[in-house]
Amino acid sequence: MSNIIQDDKRIIIFDTTLRDGEQSPGASMNTAEKIQIAQQLQKLNVDIIEAGFAAASPGDFDAISQICQAVDTSRVCSLARALDNDIKQAGLSVQKAKFNRIHTFIATSPIHMEYKLKMTPDQVIKKAVHAVQYAKTFVDDVEFSLEDAGRSELSFMKEITEAVINAGASTINLPDTVGYRLPHEITYMVEQMVAFVGNRAVISLHNHNDLGLGTANTLAGIVAGARQVECTINGLGERAGNAAMEEIVMALKTRQDIFEGYHTSINTKEIMRASKLVAAITGIEPQPNKAIVGKNAFAHESGIHQDGMLKNSETYEIINPADIGIEKNNSIVMGKHSGRAAFKDKLTNLGFDNISEDEINKSFEKFKLLCDKKKDIVDDDIIMLITDEKLSKNVQYELISLQVSDCSNGVPSAAVCIKFDGKEYTDAAIGDGTIDAIFKTIDRITGYNGNLNDYSVKAVSEGQDALAKVVCKVTFNEETNSILGHGLSIDTMLASAKAYISALNSYLSMKDLLKKGHIDNI
Repeated sequence: MSNIIQDDKRIIIFDTTLRDGEQSPGASMNTAEKIQIAQQLQKLNVDIIEAGFAAASPGDFDAISQICQAVDTSRVCSLARALDNDIKQAGLSVQKAKFNRIHTFIATSPIHMEYKLKMTPDQVIKKAVHAVQYAKTFVDDVEFSLEDAGRSELSFMKEITEAVINAGASTINLPDTVGYRLPHEITYMVEQMVAFVGNRAVISLHNHNDLGLGTANTLAGIVAGARQVECTINGLGERAGNAAMEEIVMALKTRQDIFEGYHTSINTKEIMRASKLVAAITGIEPQPNKAIVGKNAFAHESGIHQDGMLKNSETYEIINPADIGIEKNNSIVMGKHSGRAAFKDKLTNLGFDNISEDEINKSFEKFKLLCDKKKDIVDDDIIMLITDEKLSKNVQYELISLQVSDCSNGVPSAAVCIKFDGKEYTDAAIGDGTIDAIFKTIDRITGYNGNLNDYSVKAVSEGQDALAKVVCKVTFNEETNSILGHGLSIDTMLASAKAYISALNSYLSMKDLLKKGHIDNI
């Protein structure tokens, strides 16, 4: 992939779900989860995956390194401040990628330079030039961001851009870091910068959604000449989030009367699968009325709308659901009589074509058990089963059994059996409630003290026998970082125990990385 676009109307999609998206409160992911999302982003045909901030933690460094080996068509990028150690760790983390990039940045707005950096404009330019030059010693492809470009002075933006291009930057990113600008302001800024830069570098946009304008600002910037856009699945990101990839891509595709010739490399049929995967792993579901991927995006309740839909779907649907991977009609009904071949075919139809035979076998076993407990099996059930299997690999603690006694029988209590290192351990405890009793029992068995920070239950499908997905955020042994855990079962108590143990396993995997010392001098 060339840094300078040959096709003047092809828009490079730079996905930052694994970096900026992970900065959404509570959206932290472990390495296995990040790899799974990265592989789905590659199936989406994302041009560039910003896999993380290598210098932030050993976990980020390890995840980026492993993603580089799991992805072979998308370019893998690491973010780095304009600091030598940040850039060094970014360079080392992406060195095994088939295609790689370092994305370095420094703030350029007067308010950031004066109060955050406490540096003069000349000092900022000098630091930016050094950062780009040092990054070039690790990779050929360097992107430079003018943090808070939305509130920066245009004359200074041009001055620092000239300097970093001369130093070797081939992409210049203009972030509206606080989501402050309106579309016509973004248009003017981009037009000015495109005219100044010419064909020496790609102009990129990174728009936040604080005023609900992330996607609108991005589209305005594309028309003005930006040829790379930075975005996230489901619009995840700090505060109000980032411009949503699915909205940008489908707006360009749907409104070719306005965006004539503009196109991306995205395989849109993978959009819904990517959305559901990110939601399942982060525990952050898109709002029901979220554009493109929300639960109600293709729902029609009004009688007038339903009548129109029955006559011609285009009366109320401007997007064909199949274009984003929603197949409304499926002739194969899955149930307890379905065989392994039908199950494997269903997985393929759902987009799971890179799973191992072992994962298929274990998921099929879970599917059969589910069929004995649940009358109607829907696609969402199967998606969650295979996602749960992928996330449950390489665990240290495994839940074997759970028995609870709720308040109606007296004091809430729980008896738990857990396997660790090939041996089974059983204990029991009482608590202020059934969930509290379960978690206290797990703490007694494992020896780790967890503090529950957040807990949510969501039905995967509809009906009284729906699968329950539990997501909990836990801190262990008085540490400050919350760890996300996932659990899946028809029984909410069982799903809760699985989620708590999942969080513990994630904590231990990250703790092991700290012991291994993947990053020096942080």
